[in-house]
Amino acid sequence: MTDTPPDGDRIAKVLSRAGIASRRDAERMIEEGRVSVNGKTITSPALNVTDRDRIVVDGKPVGQPEAPRLWLYHKPAGLVTSAKDEKDRQTVFDAMPADMPRVMSVGRLDINSEGLLLLTNDGGIKRRLELPSTGWLRRYRVRINGSVSEARLDELRKGITVEGVKYQPMIVTFDRQQGANAWLTISIREGKNREIRRAMEAVNATVNRLIRVSYGPFQLGKLEAGAVEEVKGRVLREQLGLETPAPQKAKVRKPITRVMKSDGAGAAPARKGPAKPSAPKRGPR
Repeated sequence: MTDTPPDGDRIAKVLSRAGIASRRDAERMIEEGRVSVNGKTITSPALNVTDRDRIVVDGKPVGQPEAPRLWLYHKPAGLVTSAKDEKDRQTVFDAMPADMPRVMSVGRLDINSEGLLLLTNDGGIKRRLELPSTGWLRRYRVRINGSVSEARLDELRKGITVEGVKYQPMIVTFDRQQGANAWLTISIREGKNREIRRAMEAVNATVNRLIRVSYGPFQLGKLEAGAVEEVKGRVLREQLGLETPAPQKAKVRKPITRVMKSDGAGAAPARKGPAKPSAPKRGPR
């Protein structure tokens, strides 16, 4: 027996970093027998793999993970945020441009919600952005039917419990009344399933439009509905604290000493140190 840990990383982590699926989904794919390593189908994620192992998912080889990338996507209403839908509805991945690599969504927006959805090819980034402990602030423009009093909004600002689910305090601003509707700006940090809609229902307000306008430092801005825009690598590294790729070390060229010939235009540079004694001349034998 040895306490030395096996080489490599867990297979689910490797698949996640390669952009195949989240760790949880990768574990489910393994249990379904869709993953093989070195020609052998595996059914347990309790396996470490290295760069030397050949991994195949659904009959397709898994290459080395690419550099982490992140995209901003303006999700229109009517699309499902999942890879597959049991009701055969169109998903956000069906609407991706043809040249988009395989990506995963960071969090979700329900079918009736719209606005900023982050996409990444790296499972580590997905997990970091979704963890409640990181506290990324998500900001939404919310339209409700009718109006709601400041007293009821204060309930949301203090934190509210709905059907046994506790929601953290929200940042809520009443923006304006527009005919039969009112617009609010609501910011949350957890992003639980249908959090804003359920919280608004608890204060007797019905949401009829929900637009996410930012996720942490990433902004929807003027991105048109259905459009995708990649975040620059430098911005991604700065915002997420990723390591900057080490620059290639420049080759240092040794200085070349050139001896100038005396041609009348100038003398040869003086040799440093004592002169080497010349060999004695030989006389005739």
